[in-house]
Amino acid sequence: MADLIVTNAVVVTVDPERRVLHDAAIAVQGDRISDIGPTDEIRARHSAPEIIDGRDMVVLPGLIDVHAHAGHGLIKTMASGDSAAWFDACLQAYTVASTPDFWFAEAQLAAVERLRFGVTTGISLLGGGDSIMRTDDPDYGDAHCDGVAEVGTRSVVAVGTTRPPHPLTYARWTGETKETFSVDFDRQLATSLDLIKRRHGSLGRRINFCLLTPTLRAEHVEDLGEANLEEARRQAKVVSSKAREHGVVFTQDGHRRGSVKYAQEMGILGPEALLSHSTGLTEEEIEICAATGTKIAHNPSAIASIFDRCPATELMQAGVVVAIGSDATAPDRSGDMFRHMQQCMHYHRRHHRDPSWLPPGKVLEMCTIDGARALGMEDDIGSIEVGKKADLTLVDMRRPHLYPANMHVSHVVNFANGNDVHTVIVDGKVRLRAREVVSVDEGKVLDAAQREADLMLERSGLRDLLIEPDSFWSSLRMNPGRGAP
Repeated sequence: MADLIVTNAVVVTVDPERRVLHDAAIAVQGDRISDIGPTDEIRARHSAPEIIDGRDMVVLPGLIDVHAHAGHGLIKTMASGDSAAWFDACLQAYTVASTPDFWFAEAQLAAVERLRFGVTTGISLLGGGDSIMRTDDPDYGDAHCDGVAEVGTRSVVAVGTTRPPHPLTYARWTGETKETFSVDFDRQLATSLDLIKRRHGSLGRRINFCLLTPTLRAEHVEDLGEANLEEARRQAKVVSSKAREHGVVFTQDGHRRGSVKYAQEMGILGPEALLSHSTGLTEEEIEICAATGTKIAHNPSAIASIFDRCPATELMQAGVVVAIGSDATAPDRSGDMFRHMQQCMHYHRRHHRDPSWLPPGKVLEMCTIDGARALGMEDDIGSIEVGKKADLTLVDMRRPHLYPANMHVSHVVNFANGNDVHTVIVDGKVRLRAREVVSVDEGKVLDAAQREADLMLERSGLRDLLIEPDSFWSSLRMNPGRGAP
C-alpha cells in the first residue's frame, strides 16, 4: 500500500546509472519513494488513495538552488542598476527597517516562487551580501523558518556573523516606535547557534541551517587595518569550527580573486565548506578546492559573474563539486532554475567558444544531485531513488516550445521555464497541484508581501529608489560607471 503514485510519466532519475524511464511510475509511502518501475508493474504491486497521472509529464528530482538571499524578494529592482545604492538599501532595510513580519512575508513569497518553479530545496542567506545578517535576535530567523514551513518547501537558512569592526547598529520596531541598539560578534554568533540548536533538521529536514562568516578579499585585507583584520581572521576560524562542531555546512558569499587562497591559509576550508560566486580563481585556488573537498555555488546569472568568470568547468574537471545557485531574487534575477541552467551553458560555451561544453544532462546534475552533495544532503534528495525523500517536480511537456515529444531531458533543460512546472511534491506531499499552490493562500502571500514592502519603505525612507533613472529609457547604459567593482 502506497500513499501516492505518479503514473505514465517520463522519469529522469539522475540516479547513479542516470536512467531515463518511459511510461514509468513512482510509488510514495510517507515522505519516501518506495518503488519505481514500469507503470503496469507499479500499479500491480501497489494501490494508493491518490494517483497522479503523469501522462505528457517529465518527472525530475526536486530542483535545488544552492545560493540565494532571504529579504531580496521584497526589494528586488530598487535603485535600478545602481549597485552601490542597492547594497545600501539592503543594509538599511534588513538591519534597521525590518520586522519579523517582514521576514515571514518575504520567506513565503520566495518559497511560493520556488515552489512554482519546481525548486524544492534552496539556501537562503538571512540577509544581503556577505556582511548584512539579521542575526541580532532569533525572532527574524524563526519568522523565516515559519514562513517556509507553511509553504512546505525546504530551506537551508544561512545565519552567521558580519565583518569587523563591531558593534553595528540594528533596530527593533514596535508599531511605529523604533529602538536602536548595538550588536557585536558574540551576539550574532549566539543568535545563530540558538537557531541551529532549536531548528536545524526539523520538520523532516525541511528546515536546515548553515553558518556563514564574511569572505575576506584583497580590499578587506587592505582596508580593515591590522587590528580589525586580525579580529576578522579570528572570527572566521571560530565560525568555521562551530560549523564543524554542529555538523552543518559552512558557507561564504562572494569569493573572488585570491580570497580562496586566503581562506585556505586561515584553515577554514574543507568538505563542509560551500563558497559562492568564486570568480577569477587561479589555477592554485582550483587545486585548493579539489584538495580540501570544498564545494562551489556557481551563480551564472549574477552580477558578480559579469565582472569576472567563475571557472566552473575547470573546477569540475579538477573533481570539485559545483552546483548552481540563482543568487535570487534581486536585483535582476528570479528563482527560476531552468533559466539559470540555460545561462550556465551559454556562459561557459561563450568562454570556451565551443558549444560542446556542459551538455544538458550535466547542467541538470548541477541543479539536482550535485546541489544535494553541496548541501551534504545527497542521501535524502537530489535523485529519484527508492528510499530517498519524495521530492518530485512534474514538468508539463505538452506545450509548443517543448515539442516534439522526444529527447525529453534536452527539451527540459534547453527550452523549459519555471512556468512549465505543473505539480510539485515535497516530502511526499503535493504542494503544487496543476499549477495551484495548495499549502497556502497565494493571494494572501502576495498581499502580505506588498504590505511589508511598503512598511519597510516607510521606515527606511527609501521610496525614492523606486523612481526610474533618466537613463532607464532610450539609453544604451543605465547608471553608467555605477556598477559594483
